Order: sequence, then structure tokens, then C-alpha cells
Amino acid sequence: MRRLKLGVHLASLGLPLRRGLAEIERLGVTGVQLDAAGDLAPRRLSQTGRRELLHLLHAHNLQVTALACPLRHGLDAAPGQQARIEYLQAALSLSYDLGARVVTVQAGRVPDDLESPPARLLTEALLALGHYGDRTGTVLAVETGLETADKLRQFLEHFDAGGLGVNFDPANLLLSGSDPYESARALQGRLTHCQGRDARRSSSSRTSQEVPLGSGDIDWLQLLAVLEEVEYGGWLTLRRETGDNRLADIAAGIKMLRLVLVGEQ
Repeated sequence: MRRLKLGVHLASLGLPLRRGLAEIERLGVTGVQLDAAGDLAPRRLSQTGRRELLHLLHAHNLQVTALACPLRHGLDAAPGQQARIEYLQAALSLSYDLGARVVTVQAGRVPDDLESPPARLLTEALLALGHYGDRTGTVLAVETGLETADKLRQFLEHFDAGGLGVNFDPANLLLSGSDPYESARALQGRLTHCQGRDARRSSSSRTSQEVPLGSGDIDWLQLLAVLEEVEYGGWLTLRRETGDNRLADIAAGIKMLRLVLVGEQ
């Protein structure tokens, strides 16, 4: 089975930068996903700060898998739209400087009516960002889960820009009622980054929710086989958004993935 590169989303640990990087190094993975926010916001991180961050990452034997850009509103909302586009452009440039060249974002739901005002706003923003990615050698990876994979792929096919891709999140897809395995197949050739997240579907006795990787309804042996089938060989970055001991949850998830991927103990 193709050996994916494993990383951890720093914000999942709820730790300061230096302590978080040290913990990720101890987990034995080689990648870290950073949020382009706070002290790491593109406008706040000077060229000197970028060099210092790269030195710190090198000291912990880590590479940046992608920059995550949390937005209060999607790219389908008019208020503050230009500021969001400029923030994402700056994040793309920062991702280039840090070596990842990938920015992940929840851009907004693809509307049914592609002529509606939200659809036009989303289209204009992604077109501008896709072309910016083409010029800078970077990719904006749109997160899955707000619509079906087929619908997302069809929408992205409207853009003549190589700077647009997909951040594949199987938990989001499961929670929205989609099949994560068929979704990965539908997005073949578009997958730029993958999140390692798990979830349980709702039932008569429980609500749907994110759970530690390996404890949910996603069959990771099957999903990893599908990722190999679609020739994805990039980063699989573990992310945990809930839970009282997320560091332990992520450590257990890494152990499980290694057993599946290469039979490590």
C-alpha cells in the first residue's frame, strides 16, 4: 500500500507553537498543518519571522503540510469579500515561503443555482484565487462536506485554473450523508490535501459526531486503499476538533494508521 505522509494539525492540540511542535515531533510524524491566524497571520509574519519559523520547523524535523485559513464567512458572502480574497492571497504566498504551497479553506456551499448572487460571488473569488495560485505556484484546496463530491467536482470543472484543488475530509462527508469512499473516487485528480478525521453517523440512540480516528464509522483500511486507487500520495493530516484529550486521541490515530499502512507496531 502506498505510504502516505502523516502530519498533525497544530491547532488540534490546543498548545502554544513551540510546545505543540515538540509534541508533534514526539509523535513521530513529519508534517504539521498550521493556521494562518494570530501570530502566524500572513500580514503579521515578517520575512524574518518566516525564516525563524522555518528554522524552528527544521529543528523539529517537520514540514508544513498546508496552511489552514479559518473564515468567519464563506466566499459566497458579500460583506468583507475583498478582504477575504486578499487574506487568502497573502496566505497562499506564505504557504509558498513555508514550502507547503497549499492553503485549505471552507469556501462556502456550492449553490444549486449557479446564476444566483452567492454562486457568482463564490465563482469570482475562486477564479481570482485560482489564477493567483497559478502565478505563485500554490493551490487553494476547498474543503469537502458542504455538498456532494460530484457536485463539487462539477463546479470546479468550470474553472480554467490549476491553482484550485480539494482538501478531502472524510468525516465531513460522512456527517453530511455522503459516502467517503465514492467521494474520493469522484474527486480523483483533484485531491491536494487530506484530513485524518473520523465520525459516527446518527442512529436512534446517538447523534452524529466527530470521534477519535479509528473509533468511528469510517473503514480506514478501505479508505486508504481507495486513496491508493486514485493515486493520492500526499499528506494525511490528523485533525481533532472535539474531545478532552486530543493529543492522546491523535497519538492513537497515528498508531492505527501505521498499522494499516505499513504494519508498524
